[in-house]
Amino acid sequence: MTPHLATDARLVVPIHDGWAFAPVERPADSSWEDVAAAGEQVTVPHTWNATDGQAGGEYRRGRSTYARLIEPAVPGVDTWIEFAGVNSSAEVHFGGQLLACHDGGYSTFRVNLTAGLAAGARTLLVIVDNAANDHVYPQQADFTFYGGIYREVRLITVGREHFELAEHGGPGLTVTPKLDGERAEVTVSAAISTSEAGAASAVRFTIVGEAEKTVPIVGGVARATLTIEGVRRWHGLRDPHLYTARAELLAGETVLDAVELRFGCREFAVDPHRGFLLNGEEYPLRGVSRHQDHEGVGNAVTEAMKQHDLALLLELGATTVRLAHYQHDQRFYDLCDEAGIVVWAEIPQITVFLAGATENARSQLTELIVQNRHHASIISWGLSNEITLAGSGEDVVAAHRELNDLAHELDPTRLTAMANLFLLETDHPLVGLPDVMSYNLYFGWYVGEVADNDTWLDDFHAAYPGIAIGLAEYGADANAQFQSAEPEKGDYTEGYQALYHEHMLAMIEQRPWLWATHVWNLADFGSAGRDEGGAAGRNQKGLVSFDRSLKKDAFYLYKAAWSSEPFVHVAGRRRTERAEDVTEVIVYSNQAKVTLSVDGVESGTVEGRRVFRFEVPLSGEHEIIARSGDLTDAVVLRRVDEVPASSVMPTTTIANWFDEAELPSPVGFFSVRDSLGDIKQSNDGARVIASVMEAVATSRGEVGHGVEIPPAMQAIVDRMSVEKLIKQAGGVPIEAVAALNARLNVIAK
Repeated sequence: MTPHLATDARLVVPIHDGWAFAPVERPADSSWEDVAAAGEQVTVPHTWNATDGQAGGEYRRGRSTYARLIEPAVPGVDTWIEFAGVNSSAEVHFGGQLLACHDGGYSTFRVNLTAGLAAGARTLLVIVDNAANDHVYPQQADFTFYGGIYREVRLITVGREHFELAEHGGPGLTVTPKLDGERAEVTVSAAISTSEAGAASAVRFTIVGEAEKTVPIVGGVARATLTIEGVRRWHGLRDPHLYTARAELLAGETVLDAVELRFGCREFAVDPHRGFLLNGEEYPLRGVSRHQDHEGVGNAVTEAMKQHDLALLLELGATTVRLAHYQHDQRFYDLCDEAGIVVWAEIPQITVFLAGATENARSQLTELIVQNRHHASIISWGLSNEITLAGSGEDVVAAHRELNDLAHELDPTRLTAMANLFLLETDHPLVGLPDVMSYNLYFGWYVGEVADNDTWLDDFHAAYPGIAIGLAEYGADANAQFQSAEPEKGDYTEGYQALYHEHMLAMIEQRPWLWATHVWNLADFGSAGRDEGGAAGRNQKGLVSFDRSLKKDAFYLYKAAWSSEPFVHVAGRRRTERAEDVTEVIVYSNQAKVTLSVDGVESGTVEGRRVFRFEVPLSGEHEIIARSGDLTDAVVLRRVDEVPASSVMPTTTIANWFDEAELPSPVGFFSVRDSLGDIKQSNDGARVIASVMEAVATSRGEVGHGVEIPPAMQAIVDRMSVEKLIKQAGGVPIEAVAALNARLNVIAK
């Protein structure tokens, strides 16, 4: 007998239009017209922080109201509404009745509207709240917490008997492949919402084109194991092959409901000496992290924007992406599955541990795993990021131990991971708690010198050879407006960012035991609390600009290292006007040899890897062309007497002032040119430094207080001069530096 589809089988309809939005909380029984009168009509995805969340300073965090009319359904069906992302807490009212509350701004949740529709309800009201609190993560982090219904909303109608829709926002189908040589045993299970009087009796599981099995429903669940012979493995960028699993809910030969998931068959492991292994082969995970937001739209990104981000990852040749610091949209995990990019997924337990949010962390981790464990690209569940900023006591350890156990219970096939703050002591219990661990290291930007990364990692690897370590974050901010002939740490120039990454790239290549490395970040992103580097409201560590229109030079450096697509790129193209008589021209390429010509005359050929440097005399305006075979790239450079002031970050004038000013350094007394450690050896000096540090902490707000600095990190800071620390911090008024120096000048050594 030929199976047929029930007339009330699953129907999924996006509902993006017809929403009213008010930037205030409206009563739960408000009409659609009431909400529209208090605000405006919008389409979702929508955020109310698209502008102020990227402008720097305060942005509106509070309660807002969305409303939409829901058309009545045909009799005999269940109607659910699915929200793919509402930040950060939501109350869903229908016909004036509170149906659901959801805490967590990055995961899918669903609400059953069936009873309300039957009672005549039509107005859906969603009160969304992104205000600060102590029970929902995240609360303190270096990114904007955009409020709104910022991902897709769908209306789902199903028959009275259907695959489960209420299980933590999950798909209702679980697929777990296990490889055995050329064969894969795929365990599938499905939860069913039915009743004793229901007609559903069995589930037909199919791996499309491979295997099929029909099994009875027992206790509301159906389970089966299907075999794929001659399995084709998902193997990253080389062969991201996906299979499709389908579950059909049967009443005799009638299909009452059906769901599908794509999955991949692969094995992976992490070795503390060989790094990441995919299907038994060494497969270095080298890539970037990604925040989901985009200039001008916040977190309400479009499909085209997601596709563009994927294209950037592929152009780079990245093998991995860390999707930080929260659950990303299902679509982006799908794109990574299809492209073969290995994913680190994580929850937003970040920066400061909240004792009142431990249950919320468990809930967000549960939703992350249940909703995404079918994705072939995902290999690790991140438990937290830099969570020890304000302390790392037993309560923090105990909470992570519970999360670690929960992740293994929900998904025994994947690794747990943590991204540790560089201040966390390497012998702390958290270091060995998850299956794999990475550190966020910023030597060469926030503290120390870039070579300190090498020393720190080598020391860790020597002390703990049995622990696999990775780099979850590393980077330097760059505003492409700022350029310099002599780039240095803290100047926010595009050139320093490129130099920093030249070192880091070489350092990483020399250490294949790093199980994964992720540049921070793919693109600049919104961080309302920042106002530095000539741009308020954003973190500028991206390899591309916030709107993705500009690829910084460091982007091409990584492309030269990771991509097989032939290219040449002349760096420094935005430093058109140069005041030096002889300038350095840097070319990034994945070719073995690059030739440079100036005004049509060949000036030299360099053989090498990735980075090619040339010296070029400047006398006027010159056309510079880099060539390798048929590949070319060109820039125009001009000799000027003085570079434009707009190309220099204003706060770097303090560095020039240090070089030119005659700050007193009396013999036998301290000054800002002495090391921090030496000054602290004096009781009076220590008191001065303590007062300065307290003032700095106060100026940085709540982020600045409660930070614990371990001895190893403090030793690095203590070796630096106060002058150097001030230069690195940037933005310190010259008068304040002079005043500090005067206080130190009266303290005897």
